[in-house]
Amino acid sequence: MNPLLGTCSLPELARRKSHKWRAYPPDVLPAFVAEMDFDIAEPIADAVRAALAISDTGYPHIGELGEAFAAFAAGRLGWLPDPARVFAIPDVMTGIAEVLIATTPPGSGVVISPPVYGPFAMRIGLIGRRVVSAPLRWAGGGRYDLDADVLDRVLADDGVRAYVLCSPHNPLGQIWTRDQLLTIAELCLRHGVELLVDEIHAPLVLPGVPYVAFGSLDHEMAERAYVFTSASKGWNLAGLKCGVAVAGSADAAELLSDRWESLLAGHLGVLGSVAAFTQSMAWLDAVVEQIDQNRALLARLLAEQLPEVGYAPGEASFLAWLDCRGLGLGDDPAGAFLDHGKVALSPGHFFGSEGAGFARLNIGTSPELVTEAVSRMASAVAAFRQIAS
Repeated sequence: MNPLLGTCSLPELARRKSHKWRAYPPDVLPAFVAEMDFDIAEPIADAVRAALAISDTGYPHIGELGEAFAAFAAGRLGWLPDPARVFAIPDVMTGIAEVLIATTPPGSGVVISPPVYGPFAMRIGLIGRRVVSAPLRWAGGGRYDLDADVLDRVLADDGVRAYVLCSPHNPLGQIWTRDQLLTIAELCLRHGVELLVDEIHAPLVLPGVPYVAFGSLDHEMAERAYVFTSASKGWNLAGLKCGVAVAGSADAAELLSDRWESLLAGHLGVLGSVAAFTQSMAWLDAVVEQIDQNRALLARLLAEQLPEVGYAPGEASFLAWLDCRGLGLGDDPAGAFLDHGKVALSPGHFFGSEGAGFARLNIGTSPELVTEAVSRMASAVAAFRQIAS
């Protein structure tokens, strides 16, 4: 691997105290939560160390975050947001929840398109809104498509007030095309619903597929939508607690500004995010290159050891959505991998009922640990079948 990323030595990783490394016993290889194993980028570490050296651990100030993110978005995402409409938030899900509280009445419907990031449904329910499903359409070959007819129908419901879009999509790793995004924009505009766009995985777009930031669209909804992102996925900074909310309009900016006390980011997170967006491009390039190699490796390993598993290599991020329905492990293959192979994947049902028979594998690590994960999965299948026979 590139020296910037470290070695991902398993004994060294096991010293960490994050959720990934504490959720299971030491003999379990964790490959579930969306947290990478690579060493942190040195400019980010320097920024945090410099703050600690002068006891700079107070309440956050947005500082240069707006300008830093706007410059990053212009250079990497083809989008130039107004720095004055960039807000620091603690994380993407908190930002989404606060905007939904502010823009939709209690009991109203919020649409999501499963299989999709599980906390969408959880947080929508916790704030007293109703989850409305507009499932993606299975297109075969490990791919899904936007079902515009279904989305049109559910957005037309009088009780529906918002749509939460995941772009790039988690867990699929798919990138929506410009035409698909314009379809979503037009449907939301036609039905008068709020549009909230989660673009947290955008920094990790992989080679081969063009990425379209929602805010770059030539459409009225691009000026009305709220876009949420973070350095937390691209640079592995979830523990520093800082995300970004971008308001498309002056009214949206005022709404976010009014809720500043509900949206306090971590001070070290703001400093680390600025360092990520401005000084850590070489590290990000190394990560993208490694994930690109890992997705090819995973495809080869599955073909050799678990050919019944369907896998369409992702177009963004380090998450692999695996169709395990052909293995005969039931609706929760991740449970079988854990019980019989000591490897932890995210269960497919975490992403909605449409995820039954699927599992999500984290490949944001070394080739050696990707290889070890697949080996354990294959051993689990063999053990499961032996017991079943």
